[in-house]
Amino acid sequence: MHWLLSGSLSVETLTVNIQDLPASLKGTKLVQMSDLHYDGLRLSEEMLEKAIATSNEAEPDLVILTGDYVTDDPTPIHKLVLQLKNLQSRAGIYAVLGNHDIYYHRSKAEITDALTSIGIAVLWNEIAYPLGEELPLVGLADYWSREFHPASVMNQLDPAKPRIVLSHNPDTAEFLKQWRVDLQLSGHSHGGQIVLPGIGPVVVYYKQLVDKIPKRVRRRIPFLKGSLAKVMRHWEWAQGFHYVGTNQLYVNRGLGTYPPGRLFCPPEVTIITLQG
Repeated sequence: MHWLLSGSLSVETLTVNIQDLPASLKGTKLVQMSDLHYDGLRLSEEMLEKAIATSNEAEPDLVILTGDYVTDDPTPIHKLVLQLKNLQSRAGIYAVLGNHDIYYHRSKAEITDALTSIGIAVLWNEIAYPLGEELPLVGLADYWSREFHPASVMNQLDPAKPRIVLSHNPDTAEFLKQWRVDLQLSGHSHGGQIVLPGIGPVVVYYKQLVDKIPKRVRRRIPFLKGSLAKVMRHWEWAQGFHYVGTNQLYVNRGLGTYPPGRLFCPPEVTIITLQG
């Protein structure tokens, strides 16, 4: 799939305003990558190498990885980390896991151990302080796991302090509205993969159409049995920057490609600059 309608790598740059950001952290640069689906089929070695080189050229203060490093079998992670160890960052590389990273019972431990072995910190309902005590970095368990309990983590934080939250699935933004989230970084959606220029991801309109069909009718139509809501409910957040209540969300389109491929929805590396 990596050669079928994948498109060339796109580098997205944006500036995000963070209220109460310490003066010493203004201008902090983050690089985000997501949804590699490294399995020999969905991501080419060339695309991966280019993404890593792009990240290094940006000279980031922090590199963020937001899940789905493999597809199903966790075994390819051992080859993937041989490439990811080339990532460079002043304050480290931090990661969360996605739903595909916990596909099998053994997957979570195997993928976590592999990433940790090259110095990537994997956060699972944890708080880290790579940029200092004044800007906590929160990494949540995957939304579909039994361990998605953000209250146990978010309630540890001082409401007066800004924070960045890593959560693979953008749907969590709805749940996280009850806490302060200055910037949530997510992936999962692949940007919708099929996008109509000037209109947006086709999946948004497909979902609206399907939702109008009675459930009893949907169950009788094979290709309508599987609900897109099982993948994601808020397809309007399929890519890019969004306000969710007073919180800020950015959704990366990912690097890997799933059938039927990408159209006007290129793989993405995101460079984010923080401002007060």
